[in-house]
Amino acid sequence: MSASSSITDWLDGQRDAQTAFLRELVKVPSDNPPGDCAPSAERAVALLEALGFEVERHPVPEETCRANGMISATNLIVRRRFGPEGAGGPVIALNAHGDVVAPGEGWSCDPYGGEIREGWLYGRGAAVSKSDFATYAYALKALERDSAGLRGTVELHFTYDEEVGGVIGPKWLIEQGLSRPDLAICAGFSYAVVTAHNGCLHLDVEPRGRSAHAARPDTGVDALEVATAALGAVYELRHRLAERRSGVAGIETPTLVVGLISGGINTNVVPDRASFRIDRRIIPEESLEAAETELVATIREAVAPWSEASVEIAPVLKAAPLTPLPGVADPAERLRARAASVFGCEIAEVGLPLYTDARHYAEAGIPTLIYGAGPRSLTEANAHRADERLPLEDLYKATRVMALTLHDLLSDGGGAGAGETSETLEQSA
Repeated sequence: MSASSSITDWLDGQRDAQTAFLRELVKVPSDNPPGDCAPSAERAVALLEALGFEVERHPVPEETCRANGMISATNLIVRRRFGPEGAGGPVIALNAHGDVVAPGEGWSCDPYGGEIREGWLYGRGAAVSKSDFATYAYALKALERDSAGLRGTVELHFTYDEEVGGVIGPKWLIEQGLSRPDLAICAGFSYAVVTAHNGCLHLDVEPRGRSAHAARPDTGVDALEVATAALGAVYELRHRLAERRSGVAGIETPTLVVGLISGGINTNVVPDRASFRIDRRIIPEESLEAAETELVATIREAVAPWSEASVEIAPVLKAAPLTPLPGVADPAERLRARAASVFGCEIAEVGLPLYTDARHYAEAGIPTLIYGAGPRSLTEANAHRADERLPLEDLYKATRVMALTLHDLLSDGGGAGAGETSETLEQSA
């Protein structure tokens, strides 16, 4: 029996168990904020140990969690070495995050119930990205079924702070020296291999003036008037940004949104303070630093006529774009080939207009891809909305894709999959 057949047959027999694994993860809330995620990690440990894995717990210090707006987080690592001791081979990390956004309103089912309806599993985190805890864990387990000739290490990195930036998740694991993989594959959806995504800059802007009685506004400095000028300039910049185009498929233009605004003391008082927060998405062709410089300069120029006013500008989030690194092309092509065979359709290499934890691996110089279980789009998955859902067939197929691709990448001679014919690939599907 070929490795492809052995892996596929075993995974086919594990569908119910894999579904139950994911349902159990969904049932444990891990909303972030507030970010009390250690209980979710403990449930994941129990499920992974039941599969026979040894799981390393790496709790993030409490003060570090608090500094990142969280209550608790425990990062998990599973390491599985293939081949004789000292045989070498690549280290491949598979990363998914277990923290989720709060459910919000409008659900037709319990957001933590793990309900299955017409082949879809519903629940917060079902698609983003507790699903890939299941994808990656079962792919690794399947790889153990036919490991002859494999050399290298697969690591599962399960982290819990993606929704607030990933600084105490993947970035922390790398900075603490707990892992230094040769390749990272991070949670994604099944119908594309992602090699690039947008960056993101959040700026908090606070114009400050001087309060006064509304009967004598001439004695004050109106912070809301200053904010209005700044906002006008920001929106003019937004129109100019729409003229810039990315050359990456799946990414169009930079975007800019003012998502929060507040100000004033009372109706009869000249406001002495206002504030607003900006979300600026950065295409892969741009740099984070240049985008910040441009935005800050735009605001300061707009408020300059108010000599008695001031403006405080502070970054809240800085997420660099993900761009392809040397060494990513071959594994991307292997993933695309396996996925095309298993799913029976063309699998494109694209970029995403959002940002993910993947950037932390790339920023450390690690070639990074995004691929995992899910439907064709965030919209179809209801990601970050009511009735988040995952087609279970996509979970099973994506797991097969991952297992077969890992087998290719760890095989002697650079990957057994490289020498397989299209007929063999079709049979493995």
